[in-house]
Amino acid sequence: LYSVFFKFLLKHRLQNLIQNAIDESSNPYGVTTRPEESVSASNPSFTDGVATKDIHIDPFTALSIRIFLPDSSLSPPEQPDLKPYLRSSGNDDPNSHNHRRSSYAPSNVGAPRNDPRRSSLEGLNLRSDNNVYRGYSPSPQNCRKLPIMLQFHGGGWVSGSNESVANDYFCRRIAKLCDVIVIAVGYRLAPENKYPAAFEDGLKVLNWLAKQANLSECSKSMGSGARGVGSEFTKAEVQRHIVDTFGASVVEPWLAAHGDPSRCVLLGVSCGANIVDYVARKAVQAGKRLDPVKVVAQVLMYPFFIGNVPTQSEIKLANSYFYDKAMCLLAWKLFLPKEEFSLDHPAANPLISDRGPPLKFMPPTLTVVAEHDWMRDRAIAYSETLRKVNVDAPVLEYKDAVHEFATLDMLLKTPQAQACAEDIAIWVKKYISTRGHEFSY
Repeated sequence: LYSVFFKFLLKHRLQNLIQNAIDESSNPYGVTTRPEESVSASNPSFTDGVATKDIHIDPFTALSIRIFLPDSSLSPPEQPDLKPYLRSSGNDDPNSHNHRRSSYAPSNVGAPRNDPRRSSLEGLNLRSDNNVYRGYSPSPQNCRKLPIMLQFHGGGWVSGSNESVANDYFCRRIAKLCDVIVIAVGYRLAPENKYPAAFEDGLKVLNWLAKQANLSECSKSMGSGARGVGSEFTKAEVQRHIVDTFGASVVEPWLAAHGDPSRCVLLGVSCGANIVDYVARKAVQAGKRLDPVKVVAQVLMYPFFIGNVPTQSEIKLANSYFYDKAMCLLAWKLFLPKEEFSLDHPAANPLISDRGPPLKFMPPTLTVVAEHDWMRDRAIAYSETLRKVNVDAPVLEYKDAVHEFATLDMLLKTPQAQACAEDIAIWVKKYISTRGHEFSY
């Protein structure tokens, strides 16, 4: 019943978008969310173990990101766990297998005065008021560096948001389970911005991440040579100080203090998986030009792949739950320019020829598929093609599951959605662990 209601609303929205379609050149700034979608405000406090902030990173477009910082980043390396003294109380997910680990004391509970951990806690300078973490970098020995995951939401190119309630919940879950900093990308939506806008936004965020890493390093190196108070500065040192001040103002402090761009994972949901595959290919082509950013793995969650020659699942499950083939075709017509429309477009079909770079250079790729998803066969075929060229590309198939079973708002708290997130975390940790490949899947 919910699926029927969902399809009715989705079809109505798609038809309205088609009727009011705007030529992409008329609105280069674009939109990243729809008025009818509920959004969750960012919260720099460690509510339920994760602090969030929003950043608009492109002055010429609507491109924005939301950073999810888990409170595990505040524990100094090789030190006792400080989480009980850092987080505010929040409602824990009753379905989570990690419920016991999430039950920490409220933020106003401090360490005993004679506790040796108190000095470490005070030395971190973690919060200024009401447990809001400002994120300015503490001393290097007290920084815990976490891998970075770029996350791209679903929505058939025309809806969805990195700030939606469902996406916020999912990213918080992934940040805690994988122990990573999640950067949710608010790419521009169609039809205001057709292909390749969303793909270009994904690549732009990856380049922005590389720029942030380099700015952070420059800021550290320039700051290390500063003189004491009262010393005279040469002209060159004054110029360096000006540059350092400018650099400090544009460095994102949460990433500078806690991000490790050399362990970067890409995760895409539905059409977001198509963006991830594009960004991964561009990262392979860029090579060392992206240093210090290194894409070590990608996760494709029920990718939005299609093609001119239908697969068995596309025939058998064309009228599947929630997202059927007919409505997805409408979404593709809104996304692809009229003169480029083809189901074998490089953005749609990963198995067409001359789609560089060679697949053998692609990063390890985990593919998540659902039994009742009409797009599942093509995603499985892409994974099989990667394995043929010796890329680690396992498939996780979930029985009795539908497209977006782990990310749709009404299904987020099901045991199956929780299990999927945990399975992703197990596989991802194989490639982001700094202690070797001690994880298996």
